[in-house]
Amino acid sequence: MALEEPKHFQSRKHQREQLLAAAAAGRTAVLCGQSGTGKSHLAAAYARELVSAGDLDLVVWANADSRVGTTALFAQAAAQVGIGAPDEPEAAAQLFLGWLLTTSVRWLVVLDNVENAADLTGLWPVARAGSGRVVATTVRQDDSLFSGRDRIDVDVFTASQAFDYLQQRLPASLADDLTGVANDLGRSPLALSHASAYLVDQDLPCSSYRHLFADKTRRLDELFPHMQELFDGSIRTVAATMTLAIERANQAPPQGIAAAILELACLLGPNEVPFGVLTAKSVGEYVAKRISLPDSEVTVDVVRRGLMNLRRFSLAAWNTASATLQLHVLVQRSAHEVLLANATVAAAAAAVAAADALLDIWPSVERDSDQARVLRANATTLTGGPHERALWDSENGAHPLLFRTVQSLGKAGLFTTAIEAATTLHLTAANRLGPDHPDTLTARGNLASLRGEAGDAAGAAAAFEQLLTDRLQLLGPDHPDTLITRNNLASLRGQAGDAAGAVAAYEELLTDRLRILGPDHRSTLITRGNLASWRGEAGDAAGAVVAYEQLLTDHLRTLGPDHPNTLTTRNNLASWRGEAGDAAGAAASYEQLLTDQVRILGPDHPDTLSTRGNLAYWRGDAGDAAGAVVAYEQLLADHLRTLGPDHPNTLTTRNNLASSRGQAGDAAGAVVAYEQLLADRLRVLGPDHPDTLTTRNNLASWRGRSGDAAGAAASYEELLTDQLRILGPDHPYTLTTRGNLASWRGQAGDAAGAVAAYEQLLADQLRILGPDHPDILTTRGNLASMRGQAGDAAGAVAACEQLLADRLRVLGPDHPNTLTTRNNLAHWRGRSGDAAGAAASYEELLTDQLRILDPDHPNTLTTRGNLASWRGRSGDAAGAAASYEQLLADQLRVLGPDHPDILITRGNLASLRGQASDAAGAAASYEQLLTDHLRTLGPDHPNTLTTRNNLAHWRGEAGDAAGAAAAYEQLLTDRLRIHGPDHPSILTTRKNLILWRNRIA
Repeated sequence: MALEEPKHFQSRKHQREQLLAAAAAGRTAVLCGQSGTGKSHLAAAYARELVSAGDLDLVVWANADSRVGTTALFAQAAAQVGIGAPDEPEAAAQLFLGWLLTTSVRWLVVLDNVENAADLTGLWPVARAGSGRVVATTVRQDDSLFSGRDRIDVDVFTASQAFDYLQQRLPASLADDLTGVANDLGRSPLALSHASAYLVDQDLPCSSYRHLFADKTRRLDELFPHMQELFDGSIRTVAATMTLAIERANQAPPQGIAAAILELACLLGPNEVPFGVLTAKSVGEYVAKRISLPDSEVTVDVVRRGLMNLRRFSLAAWNTASATLQLHVLVQRSAHEVLLANATVAAAAAAVAAADALLDIWPSVERDSDQARVLRANATTLTGGPHERALWDSENGAHPLLFRTVQSLGKAGLFTTAIEAATTLHLTAANRLGPDHPDTLTARGNLASLRGEAGDAAGAAAAFEQLLTDRLQLLGPDHPDTLITRNNLASLRGQAGDAAGAVAAYEELLTDRLRILGPDHRSTLITRGNLASWRGEAGDAAGAVVAYEQLLTDHLRTLGPDHPNTLTTRNNLASWRGEAGDAAGAAASYEQLLTDQVRILGPDHPDTLSTRGNLAYWRGDAGDAAGAVVAYEQLLADHLRTLGPDHPNTLTTRNNLASSRGQAGDAAGAVVAYEQLLADRLRVLGPDHPDTLTTRNNLASWRGRSGDAAGAAASYEELLTDQLRILGPDHPYTLTTRGNLASWRGQAGDAAGAVAAYEQLLADQLRILGPDHPDILTTRGNLASMRGQAGDAAGAVAACEQLLADRLRVLGPDHPNTLTTRNNLAHWRGRSGDAAGAAASYEELLTDQLRILDPDHPNTLTTRGNLASWRGRSGDAAGAAASYEQLLADQLRVLGPDHPDILITRGNLASLRGQASDAAGAAASYEQLLTDHLRTLGPDHPNTLTTRNNLAHWRGEAGDAAGAAAAYEQLLTDRLRIHGPDHPSILTTRKNLILWRNRIA
């Protein structure tokens, strides 16, 4: 080995420091790494440094790939120092080793390219601190090589080293993509050296070279200089170096195994090939045929030993944490060339074996997102490689791996990539199998389903309609695939907004399922579940509960309590119980279900995690908002751990956590959380995805609830524009947004405009949904309230009375929406002048809520506050104050001191103190309340402004008319800034200011 420094040598600081440390400690250093990483160059650089510093008197460089060669070199060295004769090599070598132990000469012995530790038995020099240094280089990773010696790993160049090397080697005219070339060659120092020489010789730019290298049909010896063209001291070309390394590993027992495994592995990876794939049964069978052995002789243990040889000869690295094998790109390329050189049939067999192995270890439920990502990466490399044609068969169709990969992309929420892959799969199937082949039709169905999952429910429904036409023609009406297509079409009709159409389609499908399959067939039971669900979505929540109860009975009878379908039915039944008004019952059902799912499925199963989310939701809906927040926080931590940050379920949990925070009183925190979530939804899903639109809806809502009514209205206007474009005017989400926009317009001060908007919305909903749909009833309630806010309290009362009659008929007396309507009716009775009637209505409502909900439920507490308010307005100020004090004590216990409902109760209590002739006490209470409002809500929140108004009033009533006028002046300035001159509160504030100015006069 010449010690002259090669041009553009890249030093390795870390390895140099390790070499110096080994020498200082008197220990042998072993440079270990795959072929071509520059181990010998590092040893030579170390020798040059010592010679240059005057720290060496003797350098002995031995090619240690055999005992004979090493012994001969040591014998020659003995002769040169005058202690032995070369014609007796073994004796002379031992004399030389003994001389190294005693001489005062400062020496360095380099054992280059150690291939077999046994060859050097008795030939290892003993290092001496400060005077005798020993360095070995090897591709071997046998533990015996490093016993009592310092192992120094030598990897490929870092990204910056590779870039710097190429930049120094290549003229600027060729250096148009240095990073690309470096990455293509795996940053191998040997490959970069030879490639740069090739580029210069051929006057070839990096970009053109990359194009050549990407062509997998080109051999490595076509992409690097031939041996006779190398003048850098290299003893082998890149191709020869890789081939020799593979041959050496293949000769190690069990012979022939390593190369056969490597041939198959080269079709995958290269970064992460799962151990489970390479030890699968199909791989063992392939290896046995490849080397002409009986299958029984190629056991899993034999394959593992072959894998061990790949590691021992530095052809592959093992990642024990992820249980994967990592191949250098050039090792992979060289192995592929060997595979092609032997037989195309072998390559096809390897591709099929690899596909079978991937399917063998691919879990039906992808709990580990990292594992699923690795499997998809390997499958994509295989199915996009030069041998993918082997995965298609005119008789058997497409290999199932092709469909599994697309399915996994969809489950991971990578809809754009999934749709691209599904489109390619469909086109390829149509081209190779024909448009009417079952696999081609299946690919069409999968593509349509993914479009629906990505948000284009209408487009997916249209695609399924076309597919259904073809399947009816090709397969007939009773074929299982035809029935599946009808099922998918029905579902997507519902998702596109036509819930009633989905119900009708499922009813027709159920009739045919019963006729063809019978009542207990799995598909029949699934159709019954789908029909129940869409009945609920169409507005019949109670009917959905009844249907699921009947279905659960049949599932328990036919499948047993632990079957996945039984558990799914229990989940759906619990959900629709909640939707039908029994939030506490839903929560209890989910608690029972969660216990069984943890036992049957385990804590990290997606269904278990989903149930935890549902339980948290219904706990919150049942009144425990703080508990829901805690549950969602714990669930989010587990979703991040098991699924990763961008998985749809993780994003959904973030959405629910943000909502629960708002429900628990932290509206501003909900806004911040939704803003962060929206940024991630846009990045992961894009602007038109339904989940992105939903997040925008939720963000707008909580902006309003945090005090920015005008901002909420503006956000809903923008959202409505996009929903009209994406979903159309009659989609349920579009109609919902119109209702939300009307609501926040009213709360921003335009009550009359809100009334008009609700009237228009109601007309469209009646046309689309029918008179008893839940959304119709909700809009009627909102319209009634907005009429009252616009000044027509009597009209609001009449509308609420009519609505209550329909709520009782459709939902029954105990449904939450029925109770809400009674609350609103009582309120508007009071506002219309019947304070005593309002108080009586609230007393009756409270009795029923205590029976139905719970004394600590938020709605129960709210009704107690409303009852206290109207008692006060009906003349019983003292009784009202006492009620508010009792309510405040319970709210503090249940909700905490800063909850919005607590602050409202404190304000009401302060007002009643004033009405009870304690104006000074009222003013003092409002001062304390204002401090907390400023701290928790900020200066511009509507509730903060209302408290300032009330404080100014009671200051005046307490005798400080000038202070009241000054406070109203400041309040008017801020309201003009926040709301503008036309907001109703501006007129009220001006009137109050004039009042107190007049009192001063």
